Amino acid sequence: MSFDAWLVFVTFWALFVTTPGPNAVNCIGNGMTHGFARSLWGVAGILTQAALFLTLSAAGVTALITAAPDVFAAVKLLGALLLIALGVRAWLRASLPMDPKPVAAHGIYGRAFLIATINAKSLAGYLAAFSQFVQPDVPIWEQMRVIFPSALTLTALSYVTYTALGAWLGKLALGAVLNVWVRRALAVCFVVYGVALALYAPG
Repeated sequence: MSFDAWLVFVTFWALFVTTPGPNAVNCIGNGMTHGFARSLWGVAGILTQAALFLTLSAAGVTALITAAPDVFAAVKLLGALLLIALGVRAWLRASLPMDPKPVAAHGIYGRAFLIATINAKSLAGYLAAFSQFVQPDVPIWEQMRVIFPSALTLTALSYVTYTALGAWLGKLALGAVLNVWVRRALAVCFVVYGVALALYAPG
């Protein structure tokens, strides 16, 4: 991958991972609820999904999925329903005290991985990255030696920052009413993303 191609890719990826979406909302919620250090398991879940999708994209799997519209539609609908369900659950729990029972690290990790995986933004981003920025005249796995560390570093920086933001909000002396409405706003974001995903028609 040439330096110019890498620079364009890095710019695209930075915008891709910093634009607020379900992953960002989940990181903020984790930080508020579990604190910064424990919530890093959520970032690890997102990075695992990113590494998996990068590998599958390089192998051409994302193009194969988009070539099978029925499969893509089913996955998209399932993801939309899950995001809506998470949003409704978060809304209902928003008024509960902010001292929940400790959640196991694998629970934080698994939830983050699941949200990242069913997010249509992820599939669209990986497909765009590999259809627009990968050079066809250069072996794909040679380019991956540059793409992998660049993409994963930017992904980690973005979601660690969102997690820190959530932890900071959690430590603020917010009034009880404001605290509830912040958590409800995050819940609404999940529902909105889910509805948008269900209504989204590619192309």
